[in-house]
Amino acid sequence: MSSFDDTPAHDMRGDALLPSGFADLLPGEAEAEARGIACVMEAFSRHGYQRVRPPMLEFENALLNGAGSALQNQTFRLMDPNSHRMMALRPDMTTQIARIAQIRLQDAPRPLRLSYSGSCIVVGTPGRETDRQVSQAGIELIGPDSAIADAEVVALGAQALDELGIEDVSFDLSMPALALGIIDKAIPAKDRAALLHALDRKDAGAVAELGGSIADVLLTLLRAAGPADRALEILRGLDLSDAVRPHFERLVEAISALRARRPGIRLTVDPVEFRGWQYHTGLCVTVFAAGSREELGRGGRYLAGKEPACGLTLRPQALLRAAPLPPSRPRCYVPLDISAEALSGLHSQGFATVSALTQDASVAEEAQHLSCTHFWRDGATHAL
Repeated sequence: MSSFDDTPAHDMRGDALLPSGFADLLPGEAEAEARGIACVMEAFSRHGYQRVRPPMLEFENALLNGAGSALQNQTFRLMDPNSHRMMALRPDMTTQIARIAQIRLQDAPRPLRLSYSGSCIVVGTPGRETDRQVSQAGIELIGPDSAIADAEVVALGAQALDELGIEDVSFDLSMPALALGIIDKAIPAKDRAALLHALDRKDAGAVAELGGSIADVLLTLLRAAGPADRALEILRGLDLSDAVRPHFERLVEAISALRARRPGIRLTVDPVEFRGWQYHTGLCVTVFAAGSREELGRGGRYLAGKEPACGLTLRPQALLRAAPLPPSRPRCYVPLDISAEALSGLHSQGFATVSALTQDASVAEEAQHLSCTHFWRDGATHAL
């Protein structure tokens, strides 16, 4: 018996262990993910969004500059053995797209429409420690700062999810600047963290205790969370300052523009949603679907350098868990001497072909052994 055969099975499994938060995608899973990403990216491309591909690694001072500074705690770092400078693995692709727009495409005409897909590596956050390698597919609309631009990004996300067959999708809108503007004028800086934490947990009792002179206003914001029409009706009753009111008006405009572009879209509003919006400056959106407990995507308005921008990032792994399973491609086992014309015909019919490697193979038996659904004999396919 060879030394390989003497290796205990449990040792081999130990060598194959992956770090927490990383996983192999096996046949079927990897194919489904690739098809899903291709479907989403095709939807973006049809609407004029041009694909770019930023690198997985960048120098730390570039990747975590500007808006990227909000991602410091989510970022893996390592030393470049050539330059001895610190590099960082991207935890998110949005800031990379902003860099490309600001530097590489600074002379391109605006509005600039870009799309992207790829993997990101993040340090596990509390409650999501297993999400360390995540796939992203998204769009960025750079240049205009308008409700119509906001609506285009969200509506195109809805179109992509439609094409994946995901049903009962809802878009939860928030405007962090609205609540933060109210708080900044009334609550001392040293007391804001506790109040924001209470709002984040939707703890009405703590908000009433910590809110001081604006407690009633903040409690109204808490109550407003829900279907968009109801939320807007409640928010209209607030006496908002001249500095804060434009944020509410922009929310109203965006909802109106979204409904004009995509009638029937399901919208909710949460006026006190702050989580994950570290570098966003305006309307934000989180995507959900009935039957799925995880976010399908999120995005919003931010600054790409000094330019206004709005984007949406979808999570292909989450999308595929929410989407109906795609039909498996039928597999046809074919002999070595099959003609190129017959092979091309099988491919045009949607078959994946698995070729024999010897002339004397038993076609039907080998087809079954290799998990094929059909085999080719006498000029025709035969189902197993």
